[in-house]
Amino acid sequence: MRDRGMERWSTYEPFYVVLGDKKVADIVITNHAKTRYNDRIERGDHQTDDIAAWMWECLKQSRMLPYYRNEQDVYLIDEDLVVVAEFTELEGEFDISGNPLHKMIVVTFLGRMSETIELRDLKSYYSWLRHSRRMTLIKNTRKRR
Repeated sequence: MRDRGMERWSTYEPFYVVLGDKKVADIVITNHAKTRYNDRIERGDHQTDDIAAWMWECLKQSRMLPYYRNEQDVYLIDEDLVVVAEFTELEGEFDISGNPLHKMIVVTFLGRMSETIELRDLKSYYSWLRHSRRMTLIKNTRKRR
C-alpha cells in the first residue's frame, strides 16, 4: 500500500503509518473481510484494492483507533466501524532506524456501532453469540433424535 505518488529520487519518505506500536507498511484484505465490507458497510461490489486504499487513507488520517486500550486485534474507524485485524512482520523490511515494518491483515468488518448496537460492548456480544450458537446446536441435535 505504499504511497504511489512518491516518485522523487534520493529522498527518504516514510512509507508506513504508525498504529499503536506497529508500523504498518502494507494492508491485506481477506476474502471474508471483502464480503463483509460489501454486505455490512458499503452495499455493492467493491474490489479488494479499493477497500485497501480506503483503509490506507484511514490509517494516514489517524481515523483508526484501538477498540479497547489493551486490545491489539479490534479497531474502530471514525469511532463507528468495528474492524478485526492481525499483524505480521514483513520479512526484510525495516524503517530507517532498523525497526521491523508490519503487514495489516484485515480479518473482518463486524459492522457499524450506529447500526448494530450490540457492537458497543464486544465482550458481551461475543458471549451472546456463543450462547445462541450453542442453543441452536442443542435444538438441532434434539430434532435429529
